[in-house]
Amino acid sequence: MSRQTLGRRGEDFAVHHLEAHGWTIHQRNWRCRHGEIDIVAITPDGTTVVFIEVRTRSSVNAGHPLETIGVRKAARMRRTAGAWLSAQAEFIPQFRIDVIGLLWDDAPPELIHLEGLA
Repeated sequence: MSRQTLGRRGEDFAVHHLEAHGWTIHQRNWRCRHGEIDIVAITPDGTTVVFIEVRTRSSVNAGHPLETIGVRKAARMRRTAGAWLSAQAEFIPQFRIDVIGLLWDDAPPELIHLEGLA
């Protein structure tokens, strides 16, 4: 499976997981000059906009998927989230940036959702 296919599959799985837990998916793959936001979602209680980065790997040979979020990536995520917020017509008082890591080998994937990391 190609890296792009695995990444798309991981994002689709993350969306399904979030929706199954009451989240509302507002947007996917929003892009600007700073980067891309994989998922823009609303928490189940409807109070918070969450920008979600999804990292999917087929093995831990090069490290766990969550280990790929470094200082530079976190800064890019903050800039991209800021651009999205600036593009909205209304003020959004509560937001955060989450990361979902998926380890997808032969079995159903292992999903870890870390809240408010970047």
